[in-house]
Amino acid sequence: MSLIKECSARIARLQTKLQQSELDGALFVYPIDVYYYATRQNSTLWIPAQGEPLLLVRKSFARAKEEARIGDIRPFPRSKEFAALFEGQHNIGLTYDVLPLQQFHYYNKLLPGRNFSDISMLNRELRSVKSPWELERMRYGGAQLSRVFASIADVLQPGMREVDLAAEFETRLRRIGGEGYVRMRAFNQELFMGLLVSGTSGCSGGFFDGAVTGLGMSDASPHGASTAVIEAGQPVMIDYTGVFSGYIVDMTRMFVCGQLPDPLQNAFEASCRIQNRIAAEMKPGAICSELFEMAADMATEAGLGDCFMGPTGEQAKFVGHGVGLELDEFPVLAQGFDVPLMTGQTIAVEPKFVIPKMGSIGIENTFAVTEQGGEKISVLSDDLVSV
Repeated sequence: MSLIKECSARIARLQTKLQQSELDGALFVYPIDVYYYATRQNSTLWIPAQGEPLLLVRKSFARAKEEARIGDIRPFPRSKEFAALFEGQHNIGLTYDVLPLQQFHYYNKLLPGRNFSDISMLNRELRSVKSPWELERMRYGGAQLSRVFASIADVLQPGMREVDLAAEFETRLRRIGGEGYVRMRAFNQELFMGLLVSGTSGCSGGFFDGAVTGLGMSDASPHGASTAVIEAGQPVMIDYTGVFSGYIVDMTRMFVCGQLPDPLQNAFEASCRIQNRIAAEMKPGAICSELFEMAADMATEAGLGDCFMGPTGEQAKFVGHGVGLELDEFPVLAQGFDVPLMTGQTIAVEPKFVIPKMGSIGIENTFAVTEQGGEKISVLSDDLVSV
């Protein structure tokens, strides 16, 4: 399927949902939503419940004309001309989850008298189910990211700094086409490609909404690799994203110079058991919150409940998150997320443990939901690598 046909199918699915919601159309200003349906150029996208979409481009109009996957592309009009484009359109959907209040006021002023509704959930649920075209791109990304993970043991040695190993990983990933943009929808979340931590630097809590944060390079960027020196016997967690054609695959592998202490080895084996059990259950209809509870119970049975998914007192309340054009898509395998899985959803499953005074340990792979269970997209072996 061509990208034009792919985007046409996406628009058609959205239009069906808009009609069911009794909306006249949806106005998208958030760049990744605009990209999903049309182009990454700086634009506002109007998708009516019926009829052809309209793309209003601020910059670059010339590039949008070349790249956009819809027919009606125009320069963004002057403010006094904007409302004329929406005559008869009264009930308009907006994505409140990512729309700054300033932008809401701006469009409310341009379109007086309209009724605006939040379509954040509707949009995210549609985007969570990946088409065959999208899955093909993500499989490619998983294979490419796996290549880098498979090569990095050649570089690892005791005495090197975390940041030097991370830089080598990032260089190799960029050289094979990794795009680097790790887009996140959540407010106040950010990261640079991924994280690499060793030993007790993996025990540090932090702002990042995940099991492991790392020390980072300063208090302005308190996430990921630091200048800490990797020592023999320490767990080295490499948790990176591969971004190809905009699509994110998320993956973690464990390394050690020498041999892990028994408590860490036991925790690693527990994380693999939890992941494999979740993957086997990742079929349409499985309830997300129940998969999380199953994982938490398995961690408790292994005697590791207090350090499951983060340091004690700062534990993440999920064990898997949707991935795609953003790192934090739906669905989430989390407490309170009482919704069923659907075929084609892609989820990074990451059971991890933070063992006090020893380090972080775990596994992560990106899976696609199928009738047979989770299809592993990050294809490299899960084995702990000892050098």
